[in-house]
Amino acid sequence: MSSDAPIIVAVHPTLAGVATFTLNRPKALNSLDEAMTKAFVPAIQQIAADASIRVLIVQGAGEHFMAGGDIKGFAGTLETSGPERQTHFRDMIHYLHGGIELMQRMPIITVAKVRGACAGFGMSLAIGCDLTIASEDAYFATAYKAIGLTPDGGQSYFLPRLVGTKKAMELTLLSERIKADEAERLGFVNKVAPLADLDAVVDKIAQQIARSARGSMAGAKRLVNTSLSNTMSEQLNAEADSFSSCAAKDDFAEGIRAFIEKRHAKFS
Repeated sequence: MSSDAPIIVAVHPTLAGVATFTLNRPKALNSLDEAMTKAFVPAIQQIAADASIRVLIVQGAGEHFMAGGDIKGFAGTLETSGPERQTHFRDMIHYLHGGIELMQRMPIITVAKVRGACAGFGMSLAIGCDLTIASEDAYFATAYKAIGLTPDGGQSYFLPRLVGTKKAMELTLLSERIKADEAERLGFVNKVAPLADLDAVVDKIAQQIARSARGSMAGAKRLVNTSLSNTMSEQLNAEADSFSSCAAKDDFAEGIRAFIEKRHAKFS
């Protein structure tokens, strides 16, 4: 893939089973323009179809993760009528949301690596990943309020589940800038690391997950993501199905033998 592509998918240079998904408009703070929008879903589809990938690191090129939508691109739509803009943005967002849904459904574990600005759709993308690791200099903002919009990218779905309805309402209505340590305290960031250590911290987490049993990680992701929409009985049945499915796999036997033999398991 070209180095000037709006999104770059690549195999991690040192970690087996790990790939990177890089938002690649650093001069524009990786803001989401038309080209990046068109590249988003095919990139996720490419990753989801690759059986060699266990962990995906989602990151921004340069000093920032993503500052939201491209305002210059938005300005270009002002020459059209209100109904035309409504159709344009509805179609664009439905398209993007297909990629967000696929990220949630696919068995690959996603880890957002956030530095600098993380706002609007960028915040939606970051908090929608399975894990979100931020540098100390990172800051978050829902951002839609400033230009008269409402959330997209699943932000109104993820945020109340992570911080509660009342706090999600505050973050959305006031759109105040949230520092990384506060984001961690609120629960939509898992860990905060010094900027100089961010790459190493994320790589260590990705390596740990990549070395785990694929069925275990995928099953855990599925169980947690479906738990809030299930009744207790439905969730207990889902746990029983997932547990027994994992127990039927060779990785279970390897894990048991490794534990008894006091060695690290070598999962397939």
